[in-house]
Amino acid sequence: MNNNANEETRNEEIKNKILNNLKNLKEKKQSKEKQKPDNNNKNNRASKQNNNLRDKANKAKPKPEIKEKGGGKFNKLDKSIQDRLSKLGGAKNIKPEAPEIFEEPENKLSYDDFIKSYNIIEAGEDKHEIVGVRFKPVGKIYFFNPGFIKFKTGDKVLVETLRGLELGSVVFGNKLVSSKKVVLPLKPILRRASETDVTRVEHNKKISAEALRIAEERIRAHGLRMKLIDAEYTFDGSKLIYYFTHEGRVDFRELVKDLAGVFKVRIELRQIGIRDQTKVMGGLSVCGRAFCCSSFLPDFEQVTIKMAKDQNISLNSAKISGACGRLMCCLKYEHETYEQLNKDMPRQGAFVETDEGERGIVIESNTLTGTCRVKITRSANNQADNLIKPYAKSQLKVTGYAGGSAPEDNLAALDVIVEDGPAQSGIDLI
Repeated sequence: MNNNANEETRNEEIKNKILNNLKNLKEKKQSKEKQKPDNNNKNNRASKQNNNLRDKANKAKPKPEIKEKGGGKFNKLDKSIQDRLSKLGGAKNIKPEAPEIFEEPENKLSYDDFIKSYNIIEAGEDKHEIVGVRFKPVGKIYFFNPGFIKFKTGDKVLVETLRGLELGSVVFGNKLVSSKKVVLPLKPILRRASETDVTRVEHNKKISAEALRIAEERIRAHGLRMKLIDAEYTFDGSKLIYYFTHEGRVDFRELVKDLAGVFKVRIELRQIGIRDQTKVMGGLSVCGRAFCCSSFLPDFEQVTIKMAKDQNISLNSAKISGACGRLMCCLKYEHETYEQLNKDMPRQGAFVETDEGERGIVIESNTLTGTCRVKITRSANNQADNLIKPYAKSQLKVTGYAGGSAPEDNLAALDVIVEDGPAQSGIDLI
């Protein structure tokens, strides 16, 4: 009986202590809240409430079992006290309310977003609706005003050009662009082409082949040394245009009169360069693929011998020249990448100092791998021995160049731009 009485007394004391502690904590919390100014920020209130509940739970952590003196059995607390303590312990699992955070988007664009934003129109800037039209399979794209008609890629249209009516193919449909992208005024698209219009163009191509054969006979009759490349009728058949090549100027006035008497239309002869001839005739390059100019390049770009030098390509003209006899257009494709890589790359002939403290001269550099072969100088009279070692560009420090200047400076006189022959007419040949 005494043992039971002692257990009840001990449980009652524990219960009273816990209740007093809870009451004291509540009073302290109320006094602190009165002292602090009110804060209407939702995030702060949520964080304070969670912190308060967490503190209460930690301070009022239940002791589920009490051991008797002398190693007796564990006794359970009163059920009402245990329920209250479990509620306080459950406060640990309360998730704080998510704060309202507004993150600024990163300045990154995906490929699709970049394409969409390429022609972004600034606020207050003039904009124009355009349609891209191409007259030849691999030719320049010209902008025209669509008016109130909607076009899509592949539509055949009739437009007014300097040569008169022309039938073209829509490359991209109606599109709003900045006024900085176009040259005003834009000529309008007259209408969509009908089947009759397409048939007419096909007929013009057939009779152009016969006109080319007749013109070649007249050229031989007049004793002119000019090579005909192509013949083309305009859409309405009012003009016949011949393209030819020749090294110098040609007096073809008598030939024009002769051809005009035969065809009864206006005759126009246009002299083009060797590159344009290759573009018209087409063929296979040394790589086994069709010529770039006749397969996908809409226009010729400047190519120099320095581009081949920067890419460590042999300067043998037979290896870097195309079928047209000029520098290959593909030398331009990777030139910008090599320019970036060559900025901190020691070039051939550079005097360098290695990270090992040795000195030498670069005899070979590989831009793509970022490595150099260095001929080490060790003798007292500064003469190079036969020791050649490879180094990464990060292991080398350039101290000078043979002759006092970088090799690229000596190539200024070798820059050859591949614009050949007389000026082009400005009209697509393909």
